[in-house]
Amino acid sequence: MEDVKKWFTPYPEAYTHDIHIEDISLFDMLKETAERYPAHTATRMYQHTLTYQELYHSVRVFAGALQKKGLKRRSCSDYAAKLSAIYNKLFWHCSSGRHCYSGQSYACRTRARAYFKRFRGKKIIILDDFYTRLQEIRNRVDIEEAITVSLQKPFVPASPDLSFLDFLTIKYEFNQPVIHPSHDIAVLQYTGGTTGPSKGAMLTHTNIYTNAVQSYEIFKHDIELGKEKCLTVIPLFHVFGMTSCMHLSILCGNEILLLPRFDLEEVLNTIKKEQPSIFPGVPTMYVAITNHPQAEEYNIESIRICNSGSAPMPVELMKEFERKTGAKVLEGYGLSEASPVTHCNLPFCERKPGTVGLGVPQTAYKIVDVATGTKELPRGELGEIVIKGPQVMKGYWNQPEETAHALRNGWLYTGDIGQIDEDGYLSIVDRKKI
Repeated sequence: MEDVKKWFTPYPEAYTHDIHIEDISLFDMLKETAERYPAHTATRMYQHTLTYQELYHSVRVFAGALQKKGLKRRSCSDYAAKLSAIYNKLFWHCSSGRHCYSGQSYACRTRARAYFKRFRGKKIIILDDFYTRLQEIRNRVDIEEAITVSLQKPFVPASPDLSFLDFLTIKYEFNQPVIHPSHDIAVLQYTGGTTGPSKGAMLTHTNIYTNAVQSYEIFKHDIELGKEKCLTVIPLFHVFGMTSCMHLSILCGNEILLLPRFDLEEVLNTIKKEQPSIFPGVPTMYVAITNHPQAEEYNIESIRICNSGSAPMPVELMKEFERKTGAKVLEGYGLSEASPVTHCNLPFCERKPGTVGLGVPQTAYKIVDVATGTKELPRGELGEIVIKGPQVMKGYWNQPEETAHALRNGWLYTGDIGQIDEDGYLSIVDRKKI
């Protein structure tokens, strides 16, 4: 058996790759947190709040309604909604019953058509804004039933569809099925489709739970369990927001402070009022705050932990943001197929701006030749980045050929071109041309 530990980057004392990963489902993770912190706020969006006890209870109510409607084990429900407290609940409803969740934005008409066709014969939960688009192509996608979510005024869909609130009135005692975390799919996370059609990465309960634990291990000396607030502006249908905002917060018993979009004034006022301590984001968000002439008047120094992804952050702007807040911006790397986090400029190691840092715990990585993918290249040379770890997907949904191409001998072939320096720091240079 291959010894992947030889590709682990050494950590300083008190940090280790040998972290313990429990064999539990995402639903059990939520249940354990609700038992530890029942009265703690789980989600807050404007005036709407849910404690962990309330969130756990609502999950059981919704899951019971799904069972009453005949949703079977291992079926695939599509749960799609904008960033909201309801969205958070929908994910956990799904994870409780061996259904798999799929979240994706489908704002454009072309994407909506292709997206709905992918789920022929399924039940779908959809934001009411997109209901008209679904109805326009209903006879071509054969969706059995739609449940609409309204974030503002009440919306009544056409029969036999139901609103989310009406669906919750279906009373049925939830019968918790047996979940096999390492085998059962929790999420179909659709890729961005930058080099071809979007693919559904099958992420198991273990994949996702592991990535939350890996993320916590990075920040374990910085996060105070049950006492942090995570400002959540990046969308939860994106895998970065799903793990860095939702799952890490749930694991730690922290508050998920939700905003529907990045509006600079609203974000600054929310920071001033709520004093969040964790703020995952993309570089444009940090740049906007840095460039605001009165940013420091909004008490932005409450922010301590920032993990940045999706694009490189200019070094000078990073330094200025850190000067104004006192926080550290830790750039990282990940992809849908890895739940997503694989690398980060770790807070307990030297940061190297321009790189995505070192592998997170239990993550092996190397650079291989682009032509065959079989030859490992020496430090400093450019090639394809391949990754191995417990957060790597099971495969692509109904795409065995694509799965065989991406997963070879346990390694995930990312399609990204990069290099590793002498200290093990990874840099992303390009995307592989297909």
